[in-house]
Amino acid sequence: MNTSKRTCSLIGLGWLGLPLAERLLTLGYRVSGSTTTPDKVATLRHKGIHAIELRLSPAPEGDLPTLLDTDVLVVNVPPRAGQFGDQYHPEQMRLLAEAVRGSRIQHIIYVSSTSVYPELSRDVYEEDVQSPAQSAAPALATAEQYWLALAPERAVTVVRCAGLMGGSRIPGKYVAGRTVESGTLPVNYLHQVDAVGLLSAVIEQGLAGTFNAVAPQHPTREAVYRQSCAAFGYAEPTFVTPDKPLPFKRINGDRLTQATAYRFVYPDPLSFPYQP
Repeated sequence: MNTSKRTCSLIGLGWLGLPLAERLLTLGYRVSGSTTTPDKVATLRHKGIHAIELRLSPAPEGDLPTLLDTDVLVVNVPPRAGQFGDQYHPEQMRLLAEAVRGSRIQHIIYVSSTSVYPELSRDVYEEDVQSPAQSAAPALATAEQYWLALAPERAVTVVRCAGLMGGSRIPGKYVAGRTVESGTLPVNYLHQVDAVGLLSAVIEQGLAGTFNAVAPQHPTREAVYRQSCAAFGYAEPTFVTPDKPLPFKRINGDRLTQATAYRFVYPDPLSFPYQP
């Protein structure tokens, strides 16, 4: 595909959005993106990204029309309820989706999370959550619905990412010295490099639909935590056996990897590289 004249805007140039933007630049896209930090605008522009200050409060505040003058839009706004409540993120997405409705955008990618799935104690698939009523995170599932409602006039993709790891996001850091009952449960992780690779493949191929993005291997939490703590000198957690079996979920990502023919750089969370 000749992408030398294609354009892509990213709402959110953070931990995942920035490396994705940098990858798209290497693929020949003209890339724009948003940041909430004024001091970052000049740095991002130096990288070749047409950066614009934008806030979703929850209504968009900033030069949104410039960002919407694009072929492809990636919405990567992690939901942070906090003091604003669970409905804040869905409202952000509802208002942003309304603004997108009248644009020329051909393809929208909404970066969601596998936290939408309840603990079903089995492999879980995309069809297990198709509405907020089925979800363990109804607000996030509602946000997905606002974007899916923009189809079929344009291609819409919801990518449900598993726990994002890599860089300074090190599993052992979050459990160091703690007591852990869930050691026997499988992890559902995705390395930053593969998150960027999968999202790039979705954009390049114009893929539409709802997909899980997760590393294909699911070692136990105990195995991952022990290795991680040993590698970086964190205090090892204490693993205890719960009184009764804990519910779990094992995210199945076959639909996306088969649709894109993507080959994982880091398929095994026990082999993820980090940069503390």
